[in-house]
Amino acid sequence: MFRSVPTYRSRHISKSLPSLQARRTLFSASVNSPQHTSDGGASQGIDFSHLFKSCNRLQVAKLLHALVVVSGKAQSIFFSGKLVNVYAYLGDVSFARRTFDHIPNKDVYTWNSMVSAYVRTGHFREAVDCFYRFFLTSDLRPDFYTFAPVLKACKNPLDGMRIHCLVQKLGFEWDVFVTASLVHMYTRFRAFSNARKLFDDMPVRDMGCWNAMISGYCQNGNAAEALDVLTEMRLEGVIMDPVTIVSILPICAQLDDILNGMLIHVYAIKRGLEFDLFVSNALINMYAKFGKLANAQKVFCNMVVRDVVSWNSIIAAYEQNDDPDRALALFYNMQLTGISPDHLTLISLSSIVAQLGDSRSAKSVHGFVTRRGFIQKDVISGNSVVDMYGKLGDMNSARAVFEALPVKDVVSWNTLITGYAQNGLASEAIEAFDMMQEYKEVAPNQATWVSILPAYSSVGALRQGMRVHGLSIKTSLYLNIFVGTCLIDMYGKCGQLDDAMSLFYEVPKATSVPWNAIISCLGIHGLAEKALKLFREMREEGVKPDHITFVSLLSACSHSGLVEEGQWCFNVMKEEYRIEPILKHYGCMVDMFGRAGHLEMAYNFIKSMPVKPDASVWGALLGACRIHGNVDLGAIASERLFEVDSENVGYYVLLSNIYANVGKWEGVDKVRTHARDMGLRKTPGWSSIEANNKVDVFYTGNQSHPKCEEIYKELRSLNAKMKSLGYVPDYSFVLQDVEDDEKEHILMSHSERLVIAFGIISTPPKTPIRIFKNLRVCGDCHNATKYISKITEREIIVRDSNRFHHFKDGICSCGDYW
Repeated sequence: MFRSVPTYRSRHISKSLPSLQARRTLFSASVNSPQHTSDGGASQGIDFSHLFKSCNRLQVAKLLHALVVVSGKAQSIFFSGKLVNVYAYLGDVSFARRTFDHIPNKDVYTWNSMVSAYVRTGHFREAVDCFYRFFLTSDLRPDFYTFAPVLKACKNPLDGMRIHCLVQKLGFEWDVFVTASLVHMYTRFRAFSNARKLFDDMPVRDMGCWNAMISGYCQNGNAAEALDVLTEMRLEGVIMDPVTIVSILPICAQLDDILNGMLIHVYAIKRGLEFDLFVSNALINMYAKFGKLANAQKVFCNMVVRDVVSWNSIIAAYEQNDDPDRALALFYNMQLTGISPDHLTLISLSSIVAQLGDSRSAKSVHGFVTRRGFIQKDVISGNSVVDMYGKLGDMNSARAVFEALPVKDVVSWNTLITGYAQNGLASEAIEAFDMMQEYKEVAPNQATWVSILPAYSSVGALRQGMRVHGLSIKTSLYLNIFVGTCLIDMYGKCGQLDDAMSLFYEVPKATSVPWNAIISCLGIHGLAEKALKLFREMREEGVKPDHITFVSLLSACSHSGLVEEGQWCFNVMKEEYRIEPILKHYGCMVDMFGRAGHLEMAYNFIKSMPVKPDASVWGALLGACRIHGNVDLGAIASERLFEVDSENVGYYVLLSNIYANVGKWEGVDKVRTHARDMGLRKTPGWSSIEANNKVDVFYTGNQSHPKCEEIYKELRSLNAKMKSLGYVPDYSFVLQDVEDDEKEHILMSHSERLVIAFGIISTPPKTPIRIFKNLRVCGDCHNATKYISKITEREIIVRDSNRFHHFKDGICSCGDYW
């Protein structure tokens, strides 16, 4: 695009520069021989044109510069301008500027060279300043070569509009080259009306102008407008070139229009463009977006020439379509061809290693990236390593890489927050978000809200989640489908179901994503019938459910005991929508049968499964055996369970509880001893509450809280009042063989009791109390909370590991079915 900047081919300078002997001969000859002094050719026997073309290293450029000085050509505008371009091409803008400053009488070509040098090396502000200095301090008039680089350098629309005014003032507005640059500039700033007006007013349009308009729309996601320009272009008989094809193919993927994409492929074949390197790379990317890996592979195999972009494209195609083994094999093939991986290759490789769960290879990737200096040079590489460790669950390594990043952008922070949230470290995710807000130069974006809202949902931080909702409204992102869905999920999981429903009716509902979120929320609140009603509305509106929809529906039916409705959903999924059940669906069905007391039906369902049951399926059956006290089937389920997952302490606790409930203390001791010998420790139960703008966490038996005495005093008072209303402690939920007095004290010290008492003494009377528990609420605490809600005239909202319980006036919303 920059006509004033020549291209230099890489040929070693040692073949071109005269040897020391040759220089001696040269200088002695210069005294006695006639000299050819044309700037464009040889001087004193030196072919400068050849030397400039052969200059491919900075040290060689400095030698050439010295030769120009010795030859008396340093004052030549022609040679000085070429030196400026050489230094810029080799990435040393400081030497380019020094050379430029020593030119006494600069012409337009020299100024253009310096502006282009700044643009080439990424010094855009300096390029614009240099242009202004050229225009304001010299008596020279810019030519049409001047405007293309400086318009590319504009980083704010004001500079672009000023330069546009100069273009009009100097009469260049009808130059095709300049106008195409203006179109590019306006589309970068999303000023499409300005760009389109310029384009429409052009008396003549070349291929560059059409491509500028199409690519401008494409790069800003304006797919429909890009296709309109393409249609107009074809109606005027203009033939698409490789640049047009490369611009338009991503739009086909964006519009999910594979037919048009394949027609463009056919067009490329007819025009003989299918072997063009850039076209082939774009075709691989397009087919990858559609999941057509066979087509992408065929294009790749038919390529005559492949560059690093080609290999990156095919590796990313398999990586992004959940085939990490094939992607890794292609990476090894790439290395065998001698093509060095770049930072984009390493980004794909990081994702491949994470998908494979290969922690050892992760260290190798990290080491490779570090040795190449990618982390120091490119923040994207560092972010990919943080993401890799996060997906592998190694948050200590992820944090260490994050801290080592020399520059942290918004993606860096989002990646760290997401890593913590997805690994169940909600408090750490919130801490990272708070740290991010202290960095004023980094502004949260859509991905930030999507990352942090699930963390607030996990700990029930309603006030903080509402604050994020307010911030998303300020940035007009709250109705974005992803942010809106996370807000629905946050309100639903923080007990504010009415707010979740209100927001659901505001966000776009063209896809299954928001429907899945609200159906899941209704399910965990025990409102399965409403969830099923919404599912019917979803079908009526023509929204296609996915496998997540049915997981949410089956889970809702399980929590509410709607066995027939759950079976209907399972059949609709398989027969009507042709969705093959995965283990999550089977687990929900077993859980639904088991909770309803149909243990034999659940066991038979497992035996009829076409896939091997995993721990979640056997765990659902074991949990049902605990609820209904079926020791024999529980033993069978636990035996199968420990075959597929012997290191989950929760399953040992379930089996231990089954034995304890029927008084088989020998079985309890045997299970606990086995778990202890394996080095497994029970997850401690805790409950949390948000009060006075602070989240307090209580563990069972906690006595370290500053208000410990007040809490236990309140509990004793509540206990006496409950007994006067008929409450009788259920000692079957005490899994220790101790005296009744001690059992009552253990029940009273459960974390949910402690947090309720704290909520009562820390909040105004008769206001709702919202608490969160990491484990399933015990039956005795469930019964006690009903009494407490009646005594205190409060609504108590409890979210345990399975669902919500809304206690009010001595009644729970679950109907004692959980």
